[in-house]
Amino acid sequence: MADEDMDCRGLACPGPVLKTKEVLDRGKVEKLTVLVDNAAARENVSRLFARCGYQVEVTEQEGAFAVTGSRKPTDAVCEVLVEAAPADKPNKILVLVGTDRMGHGDDFLGQKLLLNFLGTLKEMGGELWRLVLINAGVKLAVEGSEVLPQLQALEKQGTQLLVCGTCLTHFGILEQKRAGETTNMLDIVTAMQLADKVISLT
Repeated sequence: MADEDMDCRGLACPGPVLKTKEVLDRGKVEKLTVLVDNAAARENVSRLFARCGYQVEVTEQEGAFAVTGSRKPTDAVCEVLVEAAPADKPNKILVLVGTDRMGHGDDFLGQKLLLNFLGTLKEMGGELWRLVLINAGVKLAVEGSEVLPQLQALEKQGTQLLVCGTCLTHFGILEQKRAGETTNMLDIVTAMQLADKVISLT
């Protein structure tokens, strides 16, 4: 076993997570410290460590974050959103939302249509597996969003909500997120690969 340090500052998503996973997959690291320069990368790397069975510690230093993962006494298999679907969800539908309105022509109408769309998603029942928000779609999951109650209700019903961390950071609203799990492109691509059907609204 060995201790390692890795500087991932300046890497675009999902660079820090991919590099961290590459090191962890070797299975010979007792302790790994990853230096990142934004809050989204901090959350993504921390979550990967936790999924791989590592204890996580985060410290801030000179405008960057040092995310340290220390192996727990019991080994764990490193997974990136690869859990099997529950028995009551035989068809895994992933809905990808990359906008804060639906359609073109009238923005006010588009926002109302999207509100109705998200409110109706619950009618999919157990088949609605994951809801992924990217680009302007991440604005739906922040404080003050008109559709925030619908998103929180979907989470309570068992739908996993993934919110792009790079997009939240781009719009300066990472700290305002009130629903969903901050995620990265690796998790999004993996989820799309695992889904039985992908519905895209962009």
